[in-house]
Amino acid sequence: MGGAWDGPAGRTRDDLRAPGGRTRQENLRERVAQALRDALVAGEMRPGVVYSAPALAARFGVSATPVREAMLDLAKEGLFEALRNKGFRVAEVSERDLDEIIEVRRLLEVPTVARLAGETPAAEAEELRPLAEEIVSAAARGDLLAYVAADQRFHLALLALSGNVRLVETVRDLRARARLYGLRGLPDQRLLAASAREHLDLLDALVRGDAAAAESLMNHHLRHVRAIWSGGPPAA
Repeated sequence: MGGAWDGPAGRTRDDLRAPGGRTRQENLRERVAQALRDALVAGEMRPGVVYSAPALAARFGVSATPVREAMLDLAKEGLFEALRNKGFRVAEVSERDLDEIIEVRRLLEVPTVARLAGETPAAEAEELRPLAEEIVSAAARGDLLAYVAADQRFHLALLALSGNVRLVETVRDLRARARLYGLRGLPDQRLLAASAREHLDLLDALVRGDAAAAESLMNHHLRHVRAIWSGGPPAA
């Protein structure tokens, strides 16, 4: 039993092996877990579908053990549900779940970013510019996996400027639970490009110490994020 999936797009067996040609169990488990996250983001693994660890292992070209361990790790993140003697089902997220996640992110991130705009030295904020530019570049070329990866690094690095480790961990968990399923199905990729450019606008507000602008931009950006999940225009 298990959903059909041909394995992570663009990845080979060598991509799942540690440098130097030696496979290390922990390293391999982490690589498999990242490949599965990428598959979720790309819409290659669908909510509600059950996947078998041995079947996935065969596609990865590895033993079932690191795949099972990786899926158990992702189950702890809320991405899969372990089903006894069946496999792992991709967890489903409702529209209400997504609304609640965005609401919590607003409560946490908006005031934090506004405060950072008044406290963060311009030079320190500028260190995030390469990440913001990477997001824009990934959106322009339609590389959704690169977009999501760079977007996560940017937002978590931005929040890390607050020095609040628990805040960063909480937002990382919220982002993981909100998976961007099926982004390739967006009817209008301009929405993604517009959201990408907002990272540069937000960074510019931080650099000039404009707390009001940073607060407004962060609010608007989260509305944009929610729109991307639903495939529609951002709410007013």
